[in-house]
Amino acid sequence: MNDYDALRDYLKKQTLAEFVLSFDQIEELIDAVLPRAAQRASWWETLRSPQEKMPQREACLAGGYIATRLADGKGVRFKRMK
Repeated sequence: MNDYDALRDYLKKQTLAEFVLSFDQIEELIDAVLPRAAQRASWWETLRSPQEKMPQREACLAGGYIATRLADGKGVRFKRMK
């Protein structure tokens, strides 16, 4: 199990088309501290550099959501994929 399996599983259970989680909430879900890189938009952007396999982005996609870091840098917006 990688650090982001819990995030993937959480996303799979969601029924909302779109919602926001703070970094604190994500850390609670994965039971780990996010790396400093998590504060950068590119770390979460699902569609940016898709050839680069990153576990947090793979977890979001496997959970059925596209992730985008909030402009204020305090969390992540998850939008259900069509």
